[in-house]
Amino acid sequence: MSMKKKPVTGMKDILPREMEIRNYVLEKVREVYSLFGFTQIEAPVVEHIENLSSDQGGENEKLIFRILKRGEKLKLDEARGEADLTDSGLRYDLTVPLSRFYANNSGELPQPFMALHTGPVFRADRPQRGRFRQFVQCDIDILGEESNLAEIELILATTSLLKELDFRDFTVRISDRRLLTAIASYSGFEKDKYSEAFIILDKLDKIGADGVREELGKAGFSEESVERCMGLFKEGDGSLKGLEAMAGTLGEHLDPGVLTSLSTIINAVEAAGNGGFDIKFDPILVRGMSYYTGTIFEIAIAEFGSSIAGGGRYDEMIGKFSGAPTPACGFSIGFERIITMLLERDFKVPSKGGKLAFLLDKNLSPEQLGEAVKEAMALRREGNQVLLAKMKKNKKFQKDSLEAQGYSEIRDFYADSYMK
Repeated sequence: MSMKKKPVTGMKDILPREMEIRNYVLEKVREVYSLFGFTQIEAPVVEHIENLSSDQGGENEKLIFRILKRGEKLKLDEARGEADLTDSGLRYDLTVPLSRFYANNSGELPQPFMALHTGPVFRADRPQRGRFRQFVQCDIDILGEESNLAEIELILATTSLLKELDFRDFTVRISDRRLLTAIASYSGFEKDKYSEAFIILDKLDKIGADGVREELGKAGFSEESVERCMGLFKEGDGSLKGLEAMAGTLGEHLDPGVLTSLSTIINAVEAAGNGGFDIKFDPILVRGMSYYTGTIFEIAIAEFGSSIAGGGRYDEMIGKFSGAPTPACGFSIGFERIITMLLERDFKVPSKGGKLAFLLDKNLSPEQLGEAVKEAMALRREGNQVLLAKMKKNKKFQKDSLEAQGYSEIRDFYADSYMK
């Protein structure tokens, strides 16, 4: 049987140029987030299947890579369904594993705990531009902080990172799941169909008001409820005044604390963000995960055509593991999407020192070779990157290739002479 050289569908091989960019971005992630007090953790990529299938992950729970039971636990002849065959799976995000991690280790962690968590996650999704079945996620979370200071710090940290990576003119969209619930209640939607309504409303900027009306009608919502709902979005125009107008219309359906919280977050971020991006109230922002309980946010950038970061507050998840209520809020950047954009920009990783190549003539004596190696080591100790390579017959092609790799200085070492 012949071996297959291409990776499994939805996975990819990462070549040196991309790997250099990925390492650079991860270095920036650790550097910027540490300035805000986040500390790095790690959790296993394999999770208990019960945790992954707990109705917390929305549509992602349909995309789990399940792992068969092993050894004596795998009883194929007695299995009546999938549940009898699997006891674990590959994580589809980092939030569920973090919640289990915190519940298991909170006694050894500072309070509140500010976590930086990066690593691969897996979803049996349809691959497309910037989306793979194995991909890296990069999350920051604040656990144990119930005030909106958590949201403010998460947004400022994430926008600071994006600006450090030279992204500009992006927009932070912010809303609250409690606002969505109030909209559904005000509109007269049935409670058991709220989630279905939210998914349709999330399409407003893609299919327009008429398209949303049509889909809500097809889903069984009454014409009166649909029109009552759609009338709200004429008021929520992305400004604080729009938010206040919508809150006034919703009246007793909306907890007044939602308006205060969103206003505080927006004003604080605008005051401290130092430009380079906008933050706007977006009443149709939904976020797909069912575990969100309060503030939700995304970052959209025209260069990519969709969101490149998202998150929100999930105050009820950790309690499902620990039995104790624990406020929690997190923000995840779209690491793979950022890498895709940097590659499309032909981004070059800034060099901390020189990048030199020594081309060594095959006729160098042992003493001459030793002198070349000694010179290379001296330059390396000064922080320079130095490549030692045997000189090829087609030296012009070799030099062109090295220059394309970013080597700014190439030195030739011959047996009978030395020249630059």
